[in-house]
Amino acid sequence: MSSKSNSNSSGTSGSNGTSYTITSTGTNSQGNHYCHRESSAGSGYHYSNSNGSYYYSNPNGSTYYNNGNGSSTYTSPSGHVVKK
Repeated sequence: MSSKSNSNSSGTSGSNGTSYTITSTGTNSQGNHYCHRESSAGSGYHYSNSNGSYYYSNPNGSTYYNNGNGSSTYTSPSGHVVKK
């Protein structure tokens, strides 16, 4: 994945109130955006794709994927899968 831009920022707060530092972000040639972040809980990243889908990998080992068309899959840290 080639990156068109890179930036660093710190002091950002997630939805659960945990502070994290964005260590890299960028957009590839297909228009897909990624963001890698670090926090005291560990590292995580997300992709936002040009087709409307997105994917999160969280520090606790859980993942979340939304296909952009109303369907999503959450996988807990223990491997339990919930599809909607």
